Order: sequence, then C-alpha cells, then structure tokens
Amino acid sequence: MLLQPLKYAYFPGCVAQGACRELHQSTQALTQALGIELIELKKAACCGSGTFKEESQLLEDTVNARNIALAEELNLPLLTHCSTCQGVIGHVDERLKRLQQANPAYVEQVNGLLKQEGCSPYQGSTEVKHLLWALVADYGLDAIRERVTRQLTGLKCAAFYGCYLLRAQTAMPYDDPFNPVALENVFRAVGATPVQYEGRTQCCGWPLSSYATAQSFQMAGKHLQAAIGAGADCMVTPCPLCHLNLDSRQPEVEQAIGQKLGLPILHLPQLVALAVGIAPNQLGLERHIVATRPLLEKLGF
Repeated sequence: MLLQPLKYAYFPGCVAQGACRELHQSTQALTQALGIELIELKKAACCGSGTFKEESQLLEDTVNARNIALAEELNLPLLTHCSTCQGVIGHVDERLKRLQQANPAYVEQVNGLLKQEGCSPYQGSTEVKHLLWALVADYGLDAIRERVTRQLTGLKCAAFYGCYLLRAQTAMPYDDPFNPVALENVFRAVGATPVQYEGRTQCCGWPLSSYATAQSFQMAGKHLQAAIGAGADCMVTPCPLCHLNLDSRQPEVEQAIGQKLGLPILHLPQLVALAVGIAPNQLGLERHIVATRPLLEKLGF
C-alpha cells in the first residue's frame, strides 16, 4: 500500500501525441486507475531524439534543460513513457548535473540562453524518470499486484527494451543495463509469463529507417522472429519509436524478410491497464497495425 499518492510532471513527447496516440491514451487511463497524478508539461519541446546534438551539443542541452526546468518549477520529477525521451533528457540532466561542478561556466551559458527566452534556469534539482521505473521503483510491484483484477494468466510476453532506456545514461539505479529484469517483473506481477529471446536489449532498427530501410526492417524482423520462436503471444515495449518499427511497419518487415509474422506489439501501459480492469476500448488497441484481437480473445475479453 502506497503511503502517499504519486505525482509527476508529465512529458508525453511527440510520438505519443501523433503516430502513437494510443500510448498517451493508455498512460492517462492507467495512471488515473492507479491514483498517480500527472501534470502535463504543455509548454515542453521535443527532446530532439538525439539529433539536435548532431548540429550542436549546446542546442540539445539547452532545449532539454528547459524541459527539465519546467518540471523543476513544479518541484516534481519529470515522467516520460518514451525510452528515447528518457535517454535524451535523462542524459542531458546527468550531463548538466556533472558540469555544475566540472564546468559551471557551461551551465551558466545554457541558463543564459534560457533567460533570453524568458525561461526558468536549469537547477539540477529533480529527476527524469521513465514510466517503467515509476511503476517498479515508486509505485511498486506489490502495489500493482494488489490492483490486478484480471490476471493475464497464460499470456506469454516478450519484453523489448531497445537501446535508449538502458544505455543512454551512465547511472542505472533501477535495473541492470546488460541483463534487465524490470519488464519481466511487471509481466509476472500482472500474471503474465515472460519469454526470453535474443535481441530484447538491442536496437529495433528505427534509427536506421530513414537511410537504410532494408537493414532496419531486417533488424526488426530478426527480433520478431526470435520472440515468436520463443513462444511469445505478444511483444511489450516501453518505447513508441520501437513500437512504430515493430508494429506499424511489421507488414513491410514481413515483405523484407519473406515471412509472415503477425505478432501483436503492446505499449507497456496497455498491458498493465488490461490487468487492472481497464477495458480494451479505452486503450487505443484498435489503432495497432497488427491486430490485437487474438490476444484479447486469449485473455477472455
């Protein structure tokens, strides 16, 4: 039982408000059901997905220092449900906290640019936290188990962590970046069965998709084939960009590898939400390219 309600400054990111609107929808539905309060940072900017620093490290640092400062104004941790946003914003936060001691003039330069735009300065007083870490470390697996009203018994889930969540930051206090278990622990907490397969911590191929499409689809296909070979009924990812390559582009992946796949890809909050009694029609499951109906039928919906 939680001693006090959880509250976060919510950074939804771009993809969850565009191509993966079901992620935004299911995150809101789940957190409301769990009693977690989200204060959306409506003035926040795109984190840049790692591309800003190709032009300028100062640009990436300044844009994301502003995003963090918006959460600091509320005296709340910044919460995101996008592994890429976690990786980028979390890395900037970690970098600037270090530079406050090692190179304070640089942080002053960043804050000077923020001041020119009428923004609050970056202070380094809060934390950037992915929804997965909030569920596991803040809310707690025992508390999740207490809220489960529909055990996802018999559902075999393949975790797909991807890149950014595990390796973009130097410090990883919530999991082992080389052998993570957080997603699998969540699966067990809601009654599902984790399946192990090679590739769950590798890149989905999305970063290559704009200039090496064939290679991107081959990468995604390899992971999907491995998960299916391990007996997975679905794959669950904490990253909307991974979701795009693994779900939205799965028909193209099938063409690239010459094999039918048909593996449903769930967003993390969708899976947990099903277990705590939220109806499928509240989670945007109909927006998926790969049909989720067989999965829902297996669960008795």
